[in-house]
Amino acid sequence: MLTNEQIQTLHQLYYAERWSIRKIERHLSMGWRTIKKYLQQPDRPSVSRVGPSKLDPFKDAIADLLAQDPTVSSAVIEQRLRAVGYDGGHSILREYVSKVRPKPAPRAFVRMEPIAGERFEVDWGHFGALDYAGDKRKLYAFALVECHSRMLYLEFTHSQSFETFVRCHVHAFQFLGGIGREIWYDNLATAVAEHDGRLVRFQPRFFAFAREFGFIPRACNPAAGWEKGKVERGGVGYVRQNFWPLRAFTDLDDVNRQARQWLAEIANQRLHRETRQKPVDRFQAQALRPLPAMLPDYRDTVDVLVHKDLRIYFDGNRYCAPPYLVGEHLLLKADAHSVTLYHQQRQVVSYPRCWRRGQTFGAERFEKELLAQKAAAARSQAQQRLLALLEPWCPRLSLEEYLRGMADNDRSLSRQVTELLELIRLYGSQPVAEALLKAHAGRAFGSDYVANILRQQLSPRAVQPPLRLNNPELDQLVTDPLSLVEYDAFLFPERNDSDEHTPRETRSTQSDDDEPPSGSDDR
Repeated sequence: MLTNEQIQTLHQLYYAERWSIRKIERHLSMGWRTIKKYLQQPDRPSVSRVGPSKLDPFKDAIADLLAQDPTVSSAVIEQRLRAVGYDGGHSILREYVSKVRPKPAPRAFVRMEPIAGERFEVDWGHFGALDYAGDKRKLYAFALVECHSRMLYLEFTHSQSFETFVRCHVHAFQFLGGIGREIWYDNLATAVAEHDGRLVRFQPRFFAFAREFGFIPRACNPAAGWEKGKVERGGVGYVRQNFWPLRAFTDLDDVNRQARQWLAEIANQRLHRETRQKPVDRFQAQALRPLPAMLPDYRDTVDVLVHKDLRIYFDGNRYCAPPYLVGEHLLLKADAHSVTLYHQQRQVVSYPRCWRRGQTFGAERFEKELLAQKAAAARSQAQQRLLALLEPWCPRLSLEEYLRGMADNDRSLSRQVTELLELIRLYGSQPVAEALLKAHAGRAFGSDYVANILRQQLSPRAVQPPLRLNNPELDQLVTDPLSLVEYDAFLFPERNDSDEHTPRETRSTQSDDDEPPSGSDDR
């Protein structure tokens, strides 16, 4: 059946515009039989058949029940009617009760126009969610309006916790440059603990916050949104209509950046339809109460345990702490921008806040520190210091080979490194490096070899003239190169090197100063 509007359009096209039935058929996507039928008989009154209803015998009982309690539900009325014989359906009863239920008379209220600095109004709004690479975070808007000027502050968050709620207040106070005498709320769980008629009990933590900042908290009556209508219409509602449409956001910082720009360029610069002034021009900052000299710390605070893998867990992510704090309880403080760890009131490390989940921060840094402390994972601190002192005078490859050679002998490597560091303190880095290179060339691995070479260099012996024999031909003889390793092995069996480290034969032309201590004539 066509509606009256469709029938009127059909007649307009056929009689006034002189369209053919075929053209009307294509234009209205309507069959030609239907077009002819409604052109010949446009007004076909529908015949409604009204029969008796199963509710008819019980309508007086329904009226009596509603007279006793106008707010009683249709389910309760159905229970009473079933007991006296009603066998009809629930939907027909619900529709009838809705039709005959007494409607409350509309309430009148007096419009309030506070003076400057007298009143703030606060409200929350839900704006869907932000997507962080598949991790969705709910998005909320905190709105605060200075009622005299309609100056607006707006901040988006991913939480409605008490700490977030209070931080938004502090940011709004800083944005406006002061605090109003009263701040009005609806029945927010973070502010109002109990509301019984006109009696309001605020949350103890929120009441302490209000006392600390010197304002009077007020709670609206239930279902009385007009008591803070300026933030309802000019705050969250205005944001939904004017800021939110046709925008795209990457993360929370991007949302708040665009919100601040919108406040500065549009919201607080518009000509308000009630005051006929711009909020920024009507606003009187000097009428507000000053902020406390020292602002309290209202970051999210959690006691966390450092596990054996250096990690602590917070808000779906893992944050690492130094190895020496494993097993300790730390204090974690977080806001919208950072996550900071404290140990005994001292800041340990701080990370940027991440809204994705399943991420790990600081592992590379602190796991590297842990590896450096392991005995077999890296060189000791003394070895690193020795390399740093000798490397300017000696190739690093030679130093590393000499350390490996000292590690292969039967003496403690750490003790030998300590002795080399003591030699550097006595003789300096360059002489020790030169002596170490000489010992390395002779494959004499040990701190005592380096010490003997240093003593020889500091106390050189006078060069003796060659021995002259009676037979001049004997003076021209050249002896074979000699090795004194066998004598060392005989005199000092505990220092007998392995075959692979046995020094090779020395040249006979080598001077005494260049010989390793094992071939010294002083023995």
